[in-house]
This record gives sequence, C-alpha cells and structure tokens, in this order.
Amino acid sequence: MISVGFVQPSSLFSFTAKSIDKPHAALRTKWVSSSSLSSHPSSTSSGETFHRTGYGQVLQKDFISSTNEESRKKTKRVFFLDVSPLCYEGNKPSSQAFGHWISLFFSQVSLTDPVIAVIDGEEGNQQRRELLPSYKAHRKSPNPGKYSKRPHEFVYEVLRKCNVPVVRIEGHEADDVVATLMEQAVQKGYRAVIASPDKDFKQLISENVQIVIPLADLRRWSFYTLKHYHAQYNCDPQSDLSFRCIMGDEVDGVPGIQHVVPAFGRKTAMKLVRKHGSLESLLSAAAVRTVGRPYAQEALTKYADYLRRNYQVLALKRDVRVQIQEEWLVERDTSNDSEVLSSFFSTLDR
Repeated sequence: MISVGFVQPSSLFSFTAKSIDKPHAALRTKWVSSSSLSSHPSSTSSGETFHRTGYGQVLQKDFISSTNEESRKKTKRVFFLDVSPLCYEGNKPSSQAFGHWISLFFSQVSLTDPVIAVIDGEEGNQQRRELLPSYKAHRKSPNPGKYSKRPHEFVYEVLRKCNVPVVRIEGHEADDVVATLMEQAVQKGYRAVIASPDKDFKQLISENVQIVIPLADLRRWSFYTLKHYHAQYNCDPQSDLSFRCIMGDEVDGVPGIQHVVPAFGRKTAMKLVRKHGSLESLLSAAAVRTVGRPYAQEALTKYADYLRRNYQVLALKRDVRVQIQEEWLVERDTSNDSEVLSSFFSTLDR
C-alpha cells in the first residue's frame, strides 16, 4: 500500500487536488492509488565564527556560507524530510522535539523551497529483519505525548497545514523511499537536500546531494556536503557504506566484524576500504590473494558472507515503487507556518 499526500486527520492518506493549502479554505481531496503513483525508477564551538558539522568537524562560517551560496546558484533545491528521527529527544519519543526541529527547519533551512516529508511504512524494516533479526530490534515507536492524537497523526496534521506532502509506503523504510525519490529529483535537475540525523544517508552524498543535520547540543541545523565528507574522511562516500558493513552499526543493531574477530579494528577497516574502494572489491581480492595481516585475511575470507549480509542490510535501496510528483516540487507556501506551529506548541503546553 502506498500512501501519499497532504494528510487530513479524518483521512490519513489522502492527496489534495491543489498543492497549496490556504487557511480556512475547504480542502478538496482525492484518493491516490498505488497504480497511479508506482513505477520503477531507473535506478566546537557555538560562537559566531565557526559552525560544527554533525560529525564533530569545525569549519569557518564564511567557508560554509560561500559554499552554500555557490551551490544555491547552480540549481533548484528540494528537501527530503526524514520525519521519524525528529520525533525523539535522545531515545525518548517527544512531540516537543518534533515541534522544535520542524519550526527551525521551516524558518532557517528550507524557507520556500519544496519539502517532501517521508515516514516509515508499516513493517518497513521487515525485509531487513528477516536477514538480521537484531536490526532495529530495540527501537520504540514515537508517541504523541501530551498531544492527544494517535502516533504520527499530529505530525501529518502539522505538515499538511504547512503545505508539505507526506509519503508513507507500506513495507518500506523511509530511508529507502528518500533514496528513491532523491535519485528521481536529481535526474530532473534538482539538488537534493536530505534533512536527517541518520548517518545512513552519508552513502548518498554527492555533488548534487547534501545532508542537513539537526545538532542536538547546539539545537540548530547544519549542512553537511561532499566537501565536508572529503575533509573528514579523505575517501569517497560509497566507502562509508563499506566501512560500516565491516565495523557494524550499534544504533541499528548491526554487529561488526570485531564481534567475531576482536583484533579487527577501525584503523584496519579504513585502511583496507580506502585501498580497495568497496567491500565487494576487498572481499574479491581477499579470496585470491593476501590483502592484510593474518587475522584480517582470515576474517575477510571466513566471514565474507557475514559482511555481505551487513551490506544487504545497510545499503539503501533506490527502487521503491513510488514516483515523484511535479506538484511536490513547487515553491512551498509558508503563510500558515507561524499560526500552525504556535497552535501546536500551545496544545503541548496544556
């Protein structure tokens, strides 16, 4: 089941005939079926002088400003908002956190650029859990807290009133939907900006794809681009995925090679990935010749299937059956933002 649209509380998965939602105007809605949307896409410091990226790097403010300004002149932007992580304060579900991040995002980051919000579908992680039962096994679903609505319903309502389409596809995680739609947007000539704290998206970074990260300690958003990635890691973003497949991802419940070969550490993994470029190239080389010290050589040959499974779990898919709509790419009407968010925070305070 595919659910897309500007969502009303009374019909959670409906799509407005108009892309702009005017205050007090009657909404005309129509249902959008899977067949009408689906297709197969081709597949620190808190001072004024410095900004810190989401991964600990400190960069001069004028460098970031000039980089962003140059990119802005090149092409139009479209933002992909990964909603679920914004509904947490640390590991605790929080509607207050959602309100804080979304208000800053609208007022300081996306402005009038188009925004497409994406939410995890029901049983979205089922396929990955079949490969690896520990995958996100500890995650709790967001709840509305003091906001007396069902989980996620308050999110739909706020985003709808702020003229943001919401995409939710049953059986798929938001990450895969974002990756699919992002690629389609880039093919249409847009520069994609993914708004999320999720490090999984680093594998998508390119000249045309950026991330903007909510920094919890500074309580602000910060852009993270290909230049930032190269400055931090001195390798290609695709290597990040290979590195994480070897070292694992504790947050997502993906065990690394060190759980079976304790001597295999981060320095060894990064050195091998940088030399061979990708996990598959590394495993192929290890199968026919020596690529490292005995413990590393044995680990790469003995646990090759283990590492390939990690790759299947951690690699984002770009072939989800959803098609980006032209009406999602129009300039966003921001006239409702202040009233909608003020009302939302007032409700939380009751």
